[in-house]
Amino acid sequence: MLDTLLREQSSFTWNTFYSDRSKAIPFFVNAPDENLVQYVHQRQLPAAGRVLELGCGPGRNAIYLAKQGYEVDAVDLSSEALQWAKDRAQQQQVDVNFICRNIFELDIEEAAYDIIYDSGCMHHIAPHRRIDYVRLVNRALKSGGMFAVTCFVENGVLGGAEISDWEVYRQRSLRGGLGFNSDKLKTIFKDLHAVEVRKMLDMEKSSDRFGNSGLWAALFQKKER
Repeated sequence: MLDTLLREQSSFTWNTFYSDRSKAIPFFVNAPDENLVQYVHQRQLPAAGRVLELGCGPGRNAIYLAKQGYEVDAVDLSSEALQWAKDRAQQQQVDVNFICRNIFELDIEEAAYDIIYDSGCMHHIAPHRRIDYVRLVNRALKSGGMFAVTCFVENGVLGGAEISDWEVYRQRSLRGGLGFNSDKLKTIFKDLHAVEVRKMLDMEKSSDRFGNSGLWAALFQKKER
């Protein structure tokens, strides 16, 4: 019921957002996140295994991970975004299992994934769904597995509304995406061990990596049982 209070649920569709591939959207670039590349190169992630990407968009990170030898399930609710992702994967001759679904409707076996990655999905999730998001991550991740998320910095250069959860419902809007600070991220994922929480590094447009300091790059590990 709370979903219906938010204007975004009725006035915005991700299919429309992704329908024009030529738009000057920073993360439309065909390059993986700089922090993800760091995690792989510095062996902060398992060297192999299953990956779940939440809100994969046009597939740039999923494709990168598949190229590194991971088995990747990449989920997005936009069929337009996934068609773009499939086109990119075909061009680069990599296999990714793209799934068109709301992440909260996934039927995931417990402890199925070694890595869960989210680049820009969580900050579009309403506060009352955040507990479901955390449960999804905790359920799907193996003991000792890694979870990484990039999300808006509060009042950052890309946006990041600095409003309370209560204000979201009073204003009936996420205002383009919620902003976070490092303490709030650590609180939300308090059941996980915080390995690193930093701002993304800014990358030039010509770089083979994407990076913008308006985003947090946070890496967590599920505690060993």
